[in-house]
Amino acid sequence: MASPLAPTSSARRGRRYRWGLKITPYTYVAPFFVLFGAFGLYPLAYTAWLSLHDVQLVELNALTWTGLGNYDDLLTSPRFWKATLNTISIGVISAVPQLLMALGLAHLLNYRLRGALMWRVASLVPYATSAGAAALFFQFAFSRDFGLVNWALHSLGLGPVDWEGGTLSSQLAVSAIVIWRWTGYNALLFLAAIQAIPQERYEAAALDGASRRQQLLYVTIPGIRPTIVFTIVISTIGSIQLFGEPLIFGGGSQAVQGGADGQYQTLGLLLYQTGWANGNAGRASALAWLMFLLIILIALTQAVVARRARRR
Repeated sequence: MASPLAPTSSARRGRRYRWGLKITPYTYVAPFFVLFGAFGLYPLAYTAWLSLHDVQLVELNALTWTGLGNYDDLLTSPRFWKATLNTISIGVISAVPQLLMALGLAHLLNYRLRGALMWRVASLVPYATSAGAAALFFQFAFSRDFGLVNWALHSLGLGPVDWEGGTLSSQLAVSAIVIWRWTGYNALLFLAAIQAIPQERYEAAALDGASRRQQLLYVTIPGIRPTIVFTIVISTIGSIQLFGEPLIFGGGSQAVQGGADGQYQTLGLLLYQTGWANGNAGRASALAWLMFLLIILIALTQAVVARRARRR
């Protein structure tokens, strides 16, 4: 004779099993959301709260409500707008040549070359090099008195250039560091996208008499358009957050200021100067949020432009 408790125990086990099937996926993804909340959402909300107060870094508990006062001070500060223009100009000078060179390099690496693996690994060496080591090398390379670049210019009969002293020259020097570091990385991203394009398209283009340049323009670029948009967005975000390269390039006591006249001070350097050098945590938090909003604005603009280009 079966026990009267058997059906009840079986039903409980069935319910536990069904609940386990529903809950188990959430337990697997829960660590990500816990870590994201602790190290992502909480700092974001905390800096937003600090940006509405007058607070010093050494005394974060002493908050004085200012509302949008920190934002108003920044938006009326010539230093902020100069750093913004520097960030945009360095971003354009570095990102445009970098992505064009990366696209051309990826197009070349897509063809059968001797030692193709070696060339692909070599293109990642600058990316694997730390920003500090790269910036230190370029700091010596662009030195006014003993720099490698000025030596090359002298050998061509041109005078030496004070790379750090001028606005355009210093921004070109900082952009050279960024281009050197990130061109190979973006080239491998483009290469992965190119290799996903069906080979039949290139064969058909070759049969129609298309040159390699025409294949690049009419087959490769339309085929990797989403990757191009992705790299543009990532490069834009990296340009707005640019910090290590100009800091180490400047060196000395004027590094945080971006030169004697702030000629290459980016928003990242201004954020560091405001928060750590001056100890104004409230204004630094407001600056961080303005940078965040600028990134969102640029990303949305690029998305709208890309959508209209696809429709055309």
